[in-house]
Amino acid sequence: METETILILLFVVATAVAIAVQRLAVPYTVALVFTGLVLGLLHAFEAPHLTKALLFNVFLPGLLFDAAFHIEFKQFWRNRLTINSLALPGVVVAIALTAVILTPVANGLHFVQDFTWKHALVFGAIISATDPIAVVAIFNSLGVPKRLSVLLNSESLLNDGVAIVFFTLSLALVTGTVVTAGGLALDFIRIVGIGALIGAGVGLAVSQVIKQVDDPMIEITLTTIAAYGSFLAAEHFHYSGVIATVTAGMLCGNYGARVGMSPSTRIAVETFWEYVAFALNSIVFLLIGLEVHFQALLDSWQVILVAYLVVTGGRALIIFFASSLLRRTRERIPWAWSVILTWGGLRGGLPMVLVLSLAKDFPHRDLLVSMTFGVVILSILVHGLSMSPLLRWLGIVRGHGERAAYELMRGKLQAAHSALEELDRMSHVHFANPEVLASLRREYEQKVERGSAALDELHLERQQLHAEEVQWARRHLLLVEKGVVIDAFHRGHFSQTVQEKLLADIDAQLLRLESS
Repeated sequence: METETILILLFVVATAVAIAVQRLAVPYTVALVFTGLVLGLLHAFEAPHLTKALLFNVFLPGLLFDAAFHIEFKQFWRNRLTINSLALPGVVVAIALTAVILTPVANGLHFVQDFTWKHALVFGAIISATDPIAVVAIFNSLGVPKRLSVLLNSESLLNDGVAIVFFTLSLALVTGTVVTAGGLALDFIRIVGIGALIGAGVGLAVSQVIKQVDDPMIEITLTTIAAYGSFLAAEHFHYSGVIATVTAGMLCGNYGARVGMSPSTRIAVETFWEYVAFALNSIVFLLIGLEVHFQALLDSWQVILVAYLVVTGGRALIIFFASSLLRRTRERIPWAWSVILTWGGLRGGLPMVLVLSLAKDFPHRDLLVSMTFGVVILSILVHGLSMSPLLRWLGIVRGHGERAAYELMRGKLQAAHSALEELDRMSHVHFANPEVLASLRREYEQKVERGSAALDELHLERQQLHAEEVQWARRHLLLVEKGVVIDAFHRGHFSQTVQEKLLADIDAQLLRLESS
């Protein structure tokens, strides 16, 4: 089957899954992985393999840039201590803990022979990269506090780059290259630091060009150049492409977009990157499922289970230790948030690509592949499916019943108001006896009174509901304004220049509303 046909089939499957999950309480990415597993078992079609070149050159830059573009630098800077402690020393400690715990356990239980701490170190570096895509989607749908989402997303963006650097350095240890602690530290600083400088240079250059133009298509193209250009430039010179793209994305999103883009253009750019992220994620998570070989996983289920427990337990130790230290600072993290940060450290496509990039003759390669694939699948399915109940159980988000009651009451109130408006029309045209209409009016006025009282009570119990209602109402009114302006222009009431100015003002208000 030709590559073009396979690509279309993957998009058809992804679209079908996206439609199906709207009716099911299942995260989209989890459903994609499960679908990929089923298609792989059925041997439905031969999909392209998730190679290092494919992920690094096609998928990773786009996904990283989209996530970094939407991170507010103020939020990042406000939580810099937490984010950096989890993404830098946190990753180092996670790798070390994995090696220290996994090595004696694997050898003691006789899962494998001659599995040294060096091999465990390579596995630790591979599996330390997190992918919170499935979790962030759940966060957005349930209204999780913005700071919690920023912490998880920002940590993931940085630890991907750190994990890749340490993966390269750990391979040097296994292959016998003589390295020292000081040499490792210098290599790390050089690879990450110069990668960040390359990303900053590309991001600033693109942002300066963006300031000179006001054309959505050109500015979308410029951001695409920033995303892929920064990554390829850094990788070409053997520095961190991940860190370069993250830096470029944050600069373009926080400087180029805010200073150089008009509100309408910014909305167009953000819409483009949201679609790119949707398309790339759809393909990546399907390919993850298709790549899995069930027999190999079943043969290694014991060591996979141990590896999963070690990785999850190690992350829990790091998160809670960091949380205890941060409680003395203004960046303190609630214990419930620490649980979510631990459980939200899902593993995704990057660990699978890193392990597949190992040479065919690498010691214990097949075992490392099975362990990585097993931990990735377990984290996506177990953590992804349990995240929503866990958030509600910890009280971080309101329960489904409360939300349903709120929406039901608001719907009843809207229906009652509509009925009162119709009664006014019926009275005006003498549709029925005035006494009948008056009786019906009293009935519906009582419904409105009861509904309003119930909503007021819910607002008192949950202030967030009131804030959401205000935001929804403002957005609705702005969209009405936008529709009136467009309609008036088509009727010839004013020129295109006036229309553009009016729409730009409305778009700016919508943008501020969505960012609040």
